[in-house]
Amino acid sequence: MVKVRRTNCIHTAALMLQLAGVAVGSALEFQALETMTNRPVVLVSDPQATVRLQPQTARVQAMVERGITELTGAPDATSAWRTLANSNDTVAIKVYSSPGPNTGTRIPVVAAVVKGLLSACVLRTNILIWDRSEADLRAAGYARLAESLGIRLGGALQSGYDELDSYEFALVTGLRFGDLEFGRKDDGAGRRSFVTRLLGPNVTRIISIAPASNKHSTGVTGHLYSMTLGSVDNTWRFESNPSTLSWVLPEIYAMRSVGDRVVLCITDALICQYEGEEATLLHYSQVANELYFGTDPVALDLLAIQLLEQQRRSSDTGRPKPDLKTYQNAALLQLGTDDLRRVPIRRFSMDSGTALPASGAATDTPRVEP
Repeated sequence: MVKVRRTNCIHTAALMLQLAGVAVGSALEFQALETMTNRPVVLVSDPQATVRLQPQTARVQAMVERGITELTGAPDATSAWRTLANSNDTVAIKVYSSPGPNTGTRIPVVAAVVKGLLSACVLRTNILIWDRSEADLRAAGYARLAESLGIRLGGALQSGYDELDSYEFALVTGLRFGDLEFGRKDDGAGRRSFVTRLLGPNVTRIISIAPASNKHSTGVTGHLYSMTLGSVDNTWRFESNPSTLSWVLPEIYAMRSVGDRVVLCITDALICQYEGEEATLLHYSQVANELYFGTDPVALDLLAIQLLEQQRRSSDTGRPKPDLKTYQNAALLQLGTDDLRRVPIRRFSMDSGTALPASGAATDTPRVEP
């Protein structure tokens, strides 16, 4: 796949298009953008993937193997993993652990990915499970998983941040303990968010595994939100001002040291919580028993938002539709497509063992209007 070089300048890009008389929403029609869109998404379902809200390890393992095989077109799961990583790679697996084991990224999904990487001869010492906080990882049970599989565990905060790799945004709301510039009083302090040293040059591949769980500011705690705010410090200024997230998340994800090394995104839609955000509220959850696989974080996040919206309607939970500007801006930066009608979606059922009819999204697919 040919990659188009990105620029961290959403506002300039949009302004140039408007000055040229081009509607911002039509930017995806350009041939350059075609190389970054229309990437397929594979949806794998298994009605027996969970029992009493508990993921079934063997069933989830089979779902992951099927998804990665169908996505890559490889003849078997081991060959599929070898298209993504080899023995020379260091692979960092990003999870979302702060909600805990029930509504964050689920351990059996991550375990299946690790076993797949091991089958591709990636060294155990070169596999890292990481998130923003090591304490959250441990509370969610990832320390036990890492120990049992002989791989590493790391928190972005505990690893510290790189002074030479940062994202600048002129919004300062006060630094917090753990931020690189915490305690500084000079005029420039607090304007930059620094990338964690955990994602140093030794990391060659990143896999993002994010839950389909609601987030008021972005619609879902998906790949753009999880990957971006887990990678940098000084994020409270964005989280406390949600209106800034729509351009900050895509711009940080587009940094070479963050999103450019992501080779696979998996959405954990086994159980979806459509209300509650960080708090585990299983009475606001529905079992979907699905996993989504792809390389387009925008399309995957919008699919998760669509699923959550369907669950809200079925439970008669009223809530305003989510603001999708984040995904429009991400499309402008060529991170993916914000129109699911352009995404080839392949569906597979483990229950029947056959592929379901290939299709795009439903008619109520979330789409950002120009």
